[in-house]
Amino acid sequence: MAIRKATSCAGCGIQLQSQQSDKPGFIPQSALQREPVICQRCFKIKHYNEASSVTVDQDDFLKLLGSIGATDSLVIHIVDLYDFEGSLIAGLQRFVGNNPVVLVVNKIDLLPKGMNHNRIRNWVQKQAKEQGLRTVDVILCSAKRNMGFEHVIDALEKRRNNRDVYVVGATNVGKSTLINRLIRDYSDMDRELTTSRYPGTTLDAVHIPLDDGKSIIDTPGIVYPSRMTEVVPRSFLGSLLPDKPIKPLVYQLNEGQTLFIGSLLRFDFVEGERQSFTLYISNALNVHRTKLERADQLYEDHKGELLGAPTLKELESIPEWSRHSLRVRPGSKQDVFIAGLGWIQVNGSHGAQIDIYAPKGVKVMLRDSMI
Repeated sequence: MAIRKATSCAGCGIQLQSQQSDKPGFIPQSALQREPVICQRCFKIKHYNEASSVTVDQDDFLKLLGSIGATDSLVIHIVDLYDFEGSLIAGLQRFVGNNPVVLVVNKIDLLPKGMNHNRIRNWVQKQAKEQGLRTVDVILCSAKRNMGFEHVIDALEKRRNNRDVYVVGATNVGKSTLINRLIRDYSDMDRELTTSRYPGTTLDAVHIPLDDGKSIIDTPGIVYPSRMTEVVPRSFLGSLLPDKPIKPLVYQLNEGQTLFIGSLLRFDFVEGERQSFTLYISNALNVHRTKLERADQLYEDHKGELLGAPTLKELESIPEWSRHSLRVRPGSKQDVFIAGLGWIQVNGSHGAQIDIYAPKGVKVMLRDSMI
């Protein structure tokens, strides 16, 4: 029996239906009397930290983004500082047209303590400009730890000018957590959006009414398959995504040495003078050093076991590795960035030849050092 009245899920915004349990928005008829009314998927996330594999078509995301350009709105683009290049929406400027963009950089609580935030902000502005994104403001914050949130509110009040506000971002950048803070501070709504570690929690645009008749509109997260978070099984996300400040790991390497990051990634220092490399990754991941000449055999013999997670079972669903050969120029300060995993800072000044083996499709690149 179908739902007679069209209703949206209070958690993810999707239209509710009670006919097909494997489709977005399913809710049993018996649950329609609950308050707030949320779909079965949001119920499982909220109460059991479990998510089904329901996803929304990527074309629908892009259509929704494309419609923003025809409005007169303020756009808030939320990115994950820990996964900056992986979570920045490619080509956002052409979707939003002439609407002003405030870049909110979330998860600064994951940075090692003592970081200079002004320097980080300058780095973000430079990187965003290189990606073709024009911003009217850059704000560093942590929605989860309530750091810098007052600056997000200030930017809204300063830049909104009685317009609607569209909030856009990739999956897993903390968008729904930040929206919930806005609901509590900026609206009299008595519900919150569903939040979880899992990608794609928000399935449809959610309108949050404001006192002046305008709305904050939370859009679905864009799914980028080029991020490690999208290629590993959900059982492994807890290890991959840090939830407290990262403790950098420093390794002094000679050329011809290899680092394995769990059984997920291989870093070969192929050529260069002895130098140090700093790993900014989740501290739940195991790191193992060996000689390059032994690396192939070591991986074959000990992946999923001695080398650490993912387990052999989890590795079955992860794509085969592909190799990325990177040359760090002498005198340059660069990071090896792996989307959805973190980055490795090259500390030497003499340059280096590096090979990275990562699951096929995951973005691997050199960038100017963040730190």
